[in-house]
Amino acid sequence: MNARPMLTVREALDFLMGAARPLTDTETVSTLQANGRVLAADQYSQLDVPPADNTQMDGYAVRAADCASGAARLPVSQRIPAGHVGQPLQPGTAARIFTGAMIPPGADAVVMQEACEADGDLVQVNAAPQAGAWIRRAGEDIRAGSVILPAGTLLRAQEMGLAASVGLAELPVLRRPRVAVFFTGDELAMPGEPLAPGAIYNSNRYTLRGLLENLGCEITDYGIVPDTLQATRDTLRAAAAGNDLIITSGGVSVGEEDHIKPAVEAEGRLNMWQIAVKPGKPLAFGEVSRNGNAGDSAFFLGLPGNPVSSFVTFLLFVRPFIRRLAGMADAAPAGFMLRADFAWPRADRRNEFLRARINANGGLDLFPNQGSGVLTSTVWGDGLIDNPPGQTIAPGDLVRFVPFNQMLYLS
Repeated sequence: MNARPMLTVREALDFLMGAARPLTDTETVSTLQANGRVLAADQYSQLDVPPADNTQMDGYAVRAADCASGAARLPVSQRIPAGHVGQPLQPGTAARIFTGAMIPPGADAVVMQEACEADGDLVQVNAAPQAGAWIRRAGEDIRAGSVILPAGTLLRAQEMGLAASVGLAELPVLRRPRVAVFFTGDELAMPGEPLAPGAIYNSNRYTLRGLLENLGCEITDYGIVPDTLQATRDTLRAAAAGNDLIITSGGVSVGEEDHIKPAVEAEGRLNMWQIAVKPGKPLAFGEVSRNGNAGDSAFFLGLPGNPVSSFVTFLLFVRPFIRRLAGMADAAPAGFMLRADFAWPRADRRNEFLRARINANGGLDLFPNQGSGVLTSTVWGDGLIDNPPGQTIAPGDLVRFVPFNQMLYLS
């Protein structure tokens, strides 16, 4: 019997995106507390921004026709700071005005103070302004009734500021994804514990916890679970009860001590995939029923145990899946083409993701050891080279580089 063909990265990702059920539970939070949340509904402006014509500069509000000579000498009739309303400007006069202040009725231009000379109650205007000069028009930025932030927007500092600029003190947001994690392997120990012969420290717990925190998830951490079928099933049931997604690391093979596959199949359903990706070939996806109810379940993603494989498969598959759960549209991380300053003569049939960093000359250097257990490569590197199947790389070739900062966060 022929082996089942490996899925491409795109095929696996398309399946995951099609299966994800976006969250619908919402809550209202203060706009000051909305950073990193996902907007649940379109937000409209109830006012024009700016609400009235105002000046972009410190200077003098004038009638352009009064200054057509380029050397007008006008009496200063009033002084208008920001936050104050001036009187109508009489013909043949000027108003001293400061950045952000409303343009007084009758004025149709502002002359910056650098082009003027104050002389007591008079001002010499050494310019011939065009009508509209240095004036921000009402509604120039936002029109009343327009959508300023659509549903599904990730709220960052600039979105918070925009919401505040139209007076929105609170915003409706989707609740955060609830994610449970646990780790299998009797060989695992925690930092701070003595390391027995054959044991290794559980680095994946720290890596995955940090990645999930970056994505704004509420995390339930069940720690290291004993390598037994019963313990694995018990933890899956507990995790499914209060979470949207369960993530494990390790134990997704089919050996006698790999209990993830039979445990998930007993508690729900499972797809075991071989993906044409390096590092990170095995990936498990399925659902774990809540209280034995097949119609009510938590999603399950089983990552490989090797540290770099776990890290890369999280970036490639888990992050976009959580984005979809969180109510955000699918968006591939932005990559760009850079020059390879190295040789990679060994083509692989899989889609390789090589750890690299940008050098002082604007090219890419490659970490010398691309093994799936070499976690130092993820710290040394700036990002991943997305190298297609069967592709060698020669010095000077352009390759697609995706920086880590495009993949480590929800945005």
